[in-house]
Amino acid sequence: MPTDLRSAVADLPPSAKLVFVVLDHHERLTQAALAEETLLPQRTVRYALDELREAEVIAEELNIMDARQRFYSLDRGERDADEPEVGLAHERSASAQ
Repeated sequence: MPTDLRSAVADLPPSAKLVFVVLDHHERLTQAALAEETLLPQRTVRYALDELREAEVIAEELNIMDARQRFYSLDRGERDADEPEVGLAHERSASAQ
C-alpha cells in the first residue's frame, strides 16, 4: 500500500481506518458489503466513507445494474482519466439477497 494513502488516513476516526483496511484487501465493495465485512452499522460505514472521500483516498463507481448502489475502492491513481466510473456487480452481498 502506498505510504501517501496510509498517511492520509492516519488522523481519521477508527471506523474510517477499518473501512480503509477492508478496502485494501478487496478490489471494490458496496456500502452494504462493507458493513457486512467490518461488522459496523450502515450509518457508521456511511460516515467512514464520507471521511475517506474527504481525504481523497477512495474511488466511487456507479453500479450500472442498480443505480442506487455504488462501488467503493481505494484510489491508487491507477484508473485512466478517460475510463468511466461505472461498474457491473460481479457478486452480491448476503444482505442484498
